Order: sequence, then C-alpha cells, then structure tokens
Amino acid sequence: MLKVTGLCTDYIGEHGQPIRAANEVGFEVPPGKLFTLLGPSGCGKTTTLRSIAGLERPREGEIAVGGDVVYSSGRNIFIPPNQRGLGMVFQSYAIWPHMTVYENAAFPLRVGRKRLGRREIEERVMRVLQTVDLQEMAQREATKLSGGQQQRLALARALVMEPRVLLLDEPLSNLDAKLRERMRFELKRLQRELGITTVYVTHDQSEALALSHAIAVMNRGRIEQIGTPREIYERPVNQFVADFVGTTNFLDATVSGADGAAGFYRVRCELGELKALAHEALAPAEKVVLSVRPEDIYLSESRPDGDNVLQGRVDQKVFLGETADFQVLIGERRLQSRVHPSLRTRVGEPIYVRIDAEKCVALKP
Repeated sequence: MLKVTGLCTDYIGEHGQPIRAANEVGFEVPPGKLFTLLGPSGCGKTTTLRSIAGLERPREGEIAVGGDVVYSSGRNIFIPPNQRGLGMVFQSYAIWPHMTVYENAAFPLRVGRKRLGRREIEERVMRVLQTVDLQEMAQREATKLSGGQQQRLALARALVMEPRVLLLDEPLSNLDAKLRERMRFELKRLQRELGITTVYVTHDQSEALALSHAIAVMNRGRIEQIGTPREIYERPVNQFVADFVGTTNFLDATVSGADGAAGFYRVRCELGELKALAHEALAPAEKVVLSVRPEDIYLSESRPDGDNVLQGRVDQKVFLGETADFQVLIGERRLQSRVHPSLRTRVGEPIYVRIDAEKCVALKP
C-alpha cells in the first residue's frame, strides 16, 4: 500500500549549515497494517511523515501510495498534498474552535475538490462520528470537548475523507498518562475495525510496542532496525535499539567461544563467565556488549539450578505495585531486576541472581 525508497530530506540549520533529517530511509507498509516510526527527538521521523504527506519536498527518493508514485526525484514527480488521498492527524489536533463537532468533521468534505451533496456529507460524517463514539456530541461546541474527545474528533476529521493511508504524528502526546493509555486501546480498536493502512510517529516506546504491526527505529536520520514489536524488543540489532526500546542492563564482555547449541556463546564479563545468545556469528576474543532486560533477571533467596547463576546483595529496591524493582550488587556492578512484589528480601541481604541465557543478548558494539 505504501512504499518509501531511498528518501533523503535536508533542511538548513540555525547557522546556515545543511542538516540531513532523513538519510536513505526506506520501508513498505502492507494494506491494513499500522507501521510506527519510533525514535528520539530530531531523528527524522516527523520529517519522513511530512515527506509522505507532501508537506516536505525531499531531495532524493521515491514514495508510492497504492501503486501510484506521489514523489520521485528521478522522474521529477511531486503530487501536491491535497491530491495524494492521505489523512493526517497532528500533535496539536488543530480543531476549529468556532465550529461544532459535526462542522469540524464535515469541513474536509465541504472544501474538498470533489463536491458532495448535503445528504451524502451527513451520512459520511455521522458514520465516522459513530465510529469514534462522538455521535451524541455532534452539535456540541468543539472547545467543550475533553482532550481525549478532541483527539477522537481529529481522527474523525481525517477518516471522513476515506484516505488511502492515515498519517498520525504523535497524536497522544498532549494527553495525561491514564487517558493516553485508554486512547491506545481505542486507536488499536479503530485501526483493526477499519483496516486502514496507518503510519504512526512517536518517541514513546510503550506506545509503539502496544499499537504496531511493525516498527522502524530511527536514529540521526537513518533506520536502525525494522521488525515486529517482539523482534525489536527481544532481538535488537545494536546497542542503540536495545537502549532506546525499554530498559536494559549493559555489560561489556569478550567472547570465549561457542557453547553447544547454535547461536549460544560463552562470554567473559565483570560478573564472570556467562552463557549468551547472539543473532550473528561471533569469533573468540571478539568484544561484545551484553543486553539483559530487568524482567529476564530472576532473583531468589535459595540457589537456583541452571546457567548464569550468580550471588549478590540487595542494594536498593522500589515497590511499583504490580512489580518491584531491585538493584543487586554483584562485586562492584549493579544489575536492575524487575520481579513479583512477593519477593521481600531486605536491602543488604544476600540474594541469588539467574540470567536467562536466551535473553542475555550479545551485540556487536
């Protein structure tokens, strides 16, 4: 449905220097899927989205929507934004304050190139308001909506045009934490029920993991990795992806050699020798970085069986409700572990640590 190839977009910095916001960006989004561009501020994700929308003119590359090329540097093609058949929701919802909910949703149909009759406009508007559960508020002033309702109205206004692709630029960032969590479920439901191809931009890792069929992690204008949420989280290709997506412990290590099953290696680090998994071949004496998620570090007061068992001391702990975070000191090194709050070991007391070998991922630095 959407194909982006070799996209390069530049802009001029504060001191007149050219800055490459998007550098050889390329990906495909199949029909009906939600694809997320995830990364820190300034990594090029919004620039890429605006290039797809036609609000930025890239220097190089090609963008095709449903088989139609809307931009190509090589063929000198640039289709204006209003002719691309795309819907976009911005970070600031851009709701018209002097209009009702109904009038806001109807506005794109009234000013569009295709002239529609009053009855057809009413049918389409009420259908989309019902989809976002705002049909009972059609005549309410838009300024009297809550933040979540305004967000749904912005979605309705984008959906009423029946776009080929929906572009969402950090649409939940202005909401408080609890409402943001509720709206994730709402967005996922809408996207699934409507089956609309969607490109979503966010810096929020939990949002990306919760909503996406596939994620592209961006850094300094480039895509570092593309994969499913589980692949991105459990099989990061480098230290940046492992660090940006979720919380992890990093340990510098040196490869001792292979360890039996394919992909497993013995590695030596400041904690001692551990068994780790690598997703690409490693050579003896090669330097690597181990990434271990806190939830993959198991704690117990009695010595467990298995590989990667170490003894340490509880240095700090924080109760988080459904979980508890422990910092365990092993020699001079602290490891963070996330466990069930039923573990009551006190600060200063000894504790055993077991690191799941399959989740102890060796990365090339």
